[in-house]
Amino acid sequence: MTIIELFKKLLQFKSITPDDAGTFEFIDEYLGNEWECIVSDYEDVKNRFYYKKFNNKNQHLCFGGHIDVVPAGSNWDTDPFEPLEKDGQIFARGAQDMKSGVAAFLYACKHTEYFDGTLSILLTSDEEGDGIHGTVIALEDLKKRNFLPDYAVIAEPTCEKVFGDSIKIGRRGSINGYLTLQGIQGHAAYPERAVNPIHLISTILPNIASHRFDNGDESFSPSVLTITDIRAGLQVTNLTPDKLNLMFNVRNSTKTNQESIKDFIDSEFKNIDYTFRMTQSSYPFITSASSKMVKKINDSIYKTVNIRPQYSTAGGTSDARFFSRYGSDTIEFGVINDKIHSINERTSINEVENLTKVFSNLIEDF
Repeated sequence: MTIIELFKKLLQFKSITPDDAGTFEFIDEYLGNEWECIVSDYEDVKNRFYYKKFNNKNQHLCFGGHIDVVPAGSNWDTDPFEPLEKDGQIFARGAQDMKSGVAAFLYACKHTEYFDGTLSILLTSDEEGDGIHGTVIALEDLKKRNFLPDYAVIAEPTCEKVFGDSIKIGRRGSINGYLTLQGIQGHAAYPERAVNPIHLISTILPNIASHRFDNGDESFSPSVLTITDIRAGLQVTNLTPDKLNLMFNVRNSTKTNQESIKDFIDSEFKNIDYTFRMTQSSYPFITSASSKMVKKINDSIYKTVNIRPQYSTAGGTSDARFFSRYGSDTIEFGVINDKIHSINERTSINEVENLTKVFSNLIEDF
């Protein structure tokens, strides 16, 4: 089976989160008996950790990813789960995010004859969903077994314009804020008898909207408060509302945390009756540009396509945050990211073949 045949096979599975749709049964058969497997399923989520110890050297490189995809949606030109090859491109749901990456490292690992240590693959069916029963569950299991990887490559799509132009050496965190301003309901004709929370926040909004908590640095852009929702009132014109709900998000660097955000909110709303809470769905991380992991993937990309990638921490969250939290030097590298989650998602045959070569070269030279 060629890499493109493997890629097309994976795309045929309708593996919408958290259903693997038979994908893992196929991968079990594809890798064969030479690879051991640790199962860390949680309720309806399936997690698989495949590994092969080539020798007893204390060096463990893991490739991570997810086999689940978002729903296809409507108005595709073709069946989203019947991959179509056209003009050097392959169209299907998950082509970029991220069955191209999964196919590439499965093929590279299966065809590895020697590695100086342990080679592994961690896959989940719960990355596009809540993500709380997927990779993090498998890594917790590995921690208990004292078998966490030293290095990790997450094959999410990372390139911007041409294959090889960007890798992610970190990610920003994500902090969500929920604010409720309490007022006093009343008739709009008698504003002096009411406390209008919309009026209360009107003078504060310019201070908090797009507020920068830090200036960023060479690795991270500034941590900015983005207001995502404001709600008040009962959709009538003669009633002053009794409360206002506001939600915001901060994609934070390592310079900003929940405490600094809370201090800012407290200072801005100190004279108002309000309640406030925060949640953090992910924490920022950075892998040093001088680390072995970054240097090796950089060299492998250059060896394959003669490009030195830029280092990035942009974008949303990924399962890379879990690997980093458990102590693995982690990077992300995959195909061009321009059609993920969209109608007629696609990636090129050339990218998939080159990604496979990058991973093969990485393993060989590690």
